Amino acid sequence: MPVDVLVGLQWGDEGKGKIVDVLAPTYDVVARFQGGPNAGHTLTFDGVKHVLHQVPSGIFHPHIINVVGNGVVLDPVVFRQELQKLTDRGVNWSQNLYISRKAQLILPSHRALDRINEEARGGSKIGSTLKGIGPTYQDKIGRTGLRVGDILLPDFQERYQEAVSRHATLAEFHGRGLEIEEFEADFFSAIEFLRTLQLSDTEYLLNDLLKEGKSILAEGAQGSMLDVDFGTYPFVTSSSTIVAGACTGLGIAPRHIDKVYGISKAYCTRVGSGPFPTELHDEVGEQIRAAGREFGATTGRPRRCGWIDLPALRYSIMLNGVTEIHLMKADVLDEFDEIRVCTHYILPNGEQTDHLPDHGDLQNVTPVYIDLPGWRTELTSISDPAALPSPLTDYIKFLEQRLDVPVRIVSVGPDRVSTLHLQ
Repeated sequence: MPVDVLVGLQWGDEGKGKIVDVLAPTYDVVARFQGGPNAGHTLTFDGVKHVLHQVPSGIFHPHIINVVGNGVVLDPVVFRQELQKLTDRGVNWSQNLYISRKAQLILPSHRALDRINEEARGGSKIGSTLKGIGPTYQDKIGRTGLRVGDILLPDFQERYQEAVSRHATLAEFHGRGLEIEEFEADFFSAIEFLRTLQLSDTEYLLNDLLKEGKSILAEGAQGSMLDVDFGTYPFVTSSSTIVAGACTGLGIAPRHIDKVYGISKAYCTRVGSGPFPTELHDEVGEQIRAAGREFGATTGRPRRCGWIDLPALRYSIMLNGVTEIHLMKADVLDEFDEIRVCTHYILPNGEQTDHLPDHGDLQNVTPVYIDLPGWRTELTSISDPAALPSPLTDYIKFLEQRLDVPVRIVSVGPDRVSTLHLQ
């Protein structure tokens, strides 16, 4: 059986958690391949909202094996809290959750360094979630990080102290101390908890499951425009958020990949700093934010809002080899008479392009828009795709024409049932 991959096509927060939850019952395995507690995947069903940060979004289905891959950075404290919330809600995760021994550990000193580094940037802040993600990936690339498997070694305590000493030296460059003592007891308690879980060489586990004919859904976090190589660098995350990251973050070969689900909102949002060509600074942007409840699931920060951006989407589709698009939160635009779509950019030199320029030029482009009729319909009450208003189906057809990829799912509300499958 193949591996299908689900990725965000924008700057994250596209609604990946909901789509994984909808698709998961047709898969045997759901595997997270990158990111960490900076992710916030929101699932709503039976009138209850669930937010997952590090646990794969298939965890609510007892028959599904859930894998935290080697590409993930894991905060033991947050992970334990997350699993406790699942337990409190009656979810039995103990038998179908596996954690890669090669996943990197987020230490209290990583979180401290993240805060110190961001404060030192002053007005040039990246917009970090301050969860320790960047410093942890830095240690990984610098070959000094601690991995989940290290907690099983007899000298883990010594390895931890060496890492903290190294981080303290880095903090001293900014004239700061780490100030982590009050967090260490909770950290080591969470490490003891982590030792009781199914820690595994998940690259073998996943490939063995493929040989058995099991189907795998690889779940990405953040969005393609935040990819460390191809996103709006340096205002990006610290991992590979595109399909290529599924291979390195899970230990699966590219030949196994089949479908690529690209997730996009019907508009666009971004959290943190960095260029955002279609951002709206007026009452329209505020209206979208209010209607979409656009506040970060992890940080609570208000998201920047704007119209959908086709040059950026085409770029993400190209990088990922997207085979189908899932269009999220169409209902947020219910009250608009007109829907704007950015089709091109005007570069600072006056040239028009449908390519995504490097971030230095991207922050100075002028978007070129086409206005399409709004649907002025309460979409959340619609359960049959045939009942969708014609202006929305025209909007979808317009996107399919311009992006050359079919739209297969339209989300018309936050709940699991508010998901329409198109032919």
